[in-house]
Amino acid sequence: MEKKEDTDALHDLNIEANQPDEVSEYNLAKQHDQLARGLKSRHIQFLALGGAIGTGLFVGSGGILSNSGPASLFLAYLSMTVIVWTVMNNLAEMVTYLPMRGITVPYFVGRFVDPSLAFAVGWNYWYAYAMLIGAEATAAGIVIDYWNLPVNIAVWITIVLVVMLLLNIIAVSFFGEAEFWFASIKLITICGLIILGFVIFFGGAPNQDGILGFHYWKTSGAFVAYKAEGSLGRFLGYWHAFVSAGFAFITSPELIAIAAGETVDPRRNIPKAARRFVWRLAVFYGFSSLVIGVLVPSDDKNLLGASNASASPFVIGIQRVGIPVLNHVINAAILTSAWSAGNSFLYSGSRVLYSMSLNGQAPKCFGITNRRGVPYVAVLFTWCFGMLAFLNVSNTGATVFNWFVSISTISGFVAWIVVMITYLRFRRAMEYNNLLKVLPFKTPLQPYATYFTLLIVSLLTITSGFQTFMPFNAKDFIAAYITIPVFLIFYLGHKIYFRTPMYIPVDQIDAITGKKEMDELEAMGEERVPKNWLQKAWYWLA
Repeated sequence: MEKKEDTDALHDLNIEANQPDEVSEYNLAKQHDQLARGLKSRHIQFLALGGAIGTGLFVGSGGILSNSGPASLFLAYLSMTVIVWTVMNNLAEMVTYLPMRGITVPYFVGRFVDPSLAFAVGWNYWYAYAMLIGAEATAAGIVIDYWNLPVNIAVWITIVLVVMLLLNIIAVSFFGEAEFWFASIKLITICGLIILGFVIFFGGAPNQDGILGFHYWKTSGAFVAYKAEGSLGRFLGYWHAFVSAGFAFITSPELIAIAAGETVDPRRNIPKAARRFVWRLAVFYGFSSLVIGVLVPSDDKNLLGASNASASPFVIGIQRVGIPVLNHVINAAILTSAWSAGNSFLYSGSRVLYSMSLNGQAPKCFGITNRRGVPYVAVLFTWCFGMLAFLNVSNTGATVFNWFVSISTISGFVAWIVVMITYLRFRRAMEYNNLLKVLPFKTPLQPYATYFTLLIVSLLTITSGFQTFMPFNAKDFIAAYITIPVFLIFYLGHKIYFRTPMYIPVDQIDAITGKKEMDELEAMGEERVPKNWLQKAWYWLA
């Protein structure tokens, strides 16, 4: 295949054997710095769920409940699930078409939209993942604090961060296996909590005399007015919940996209993971948010942000009904959840940095891999910024956690806006080259769902820090909006320095490079045929 050149080195071609003597695969990396295809279907499905179902649900939901009420919490999570569904579909269509080794979202942005935008969003993604590592380590500190152990919080944060590093620095297959089991614990915990919620709903706990039902929805209010009185306050409560719910979901759709280059048989496994991901997310978050509203009143003083003694609403609810020991078991499970999500974010941040180094948008040292195919320099550099979690030592856990939430949420929203713009350009390029009808994976309601979601996410981004003006709070304002000027500085700085055009004209977009090799890779894939009902059930699940 003829080698193509452009100013951004986005399409450098290097043929590399995917399987001995069988097929050549398009690869962005040099022979000795490539990633390994070591992730199976169950790994990427649980990797995405592991990143999405973390402390945003187990800890952050307490803050939403306290500020906005149980009805706003439930509606906010469902609303955000619709947003995630669209973003996931956008990414799945693009990465299923070109699931090449070394790709991440910035690669597609640079190929279909603009190199300057790719540069800005690449660093934005890395920055978001780095902040999320700190957020998860901070949340782990909040969870551990529940036990009032006579050990400085810095010791626990150190242990959490070191375990994250070790799991990411070893082979990717080991990482995938560890994340699978971490996420399994998390999903079992959620299922158990949902069942427990139904038991408590019908009055089956030790300290209950009758059916609890939606008692707290009536006594404390389904909608809590936020920053204003009456219907305006209730709407602001919902909108604040909607914005805050973004923290639980941001960057989670991208986890599947980032893993595409290290996935076995990607054109079969990526669509499968994408389809199941959103529905599982909707079920888990829908039922979990309902259970939280049943278990805990919105005015409980132990909820995140209500006091310095913050705890998970699930743990608080179990404690309120007098179930012995279980609150400690669940708290321990939530701790593994923080580890799992932090594990996923360190993986993703390092892969974004690795991919950018291959495209000339980050120092070349971040593209170095060890003999197991792990970009260890990128992993170490990204991990270092997780040490911002040590801010816990001089501030309350709730305060630091909320700073991380604000910074990473707005970064995630900006990234989603860029993803949707990229998808619209990708779709236009496919139409221009008569490839739209032969895409290996197509999703419904496009492009209309993308236009609608783009509008909503833009509004969320602009209004994400509205509460910082009521009254004005400088620290919270900076945390809520600092990402936007930083993103613009990266974007405009790159555009001015390299004098790139506003966007790549559709007739100049490369829609072909890599397609032939990915088609050949797909042809080599073998569909798994279950031999019995048990194997059939396992294939459906994982």
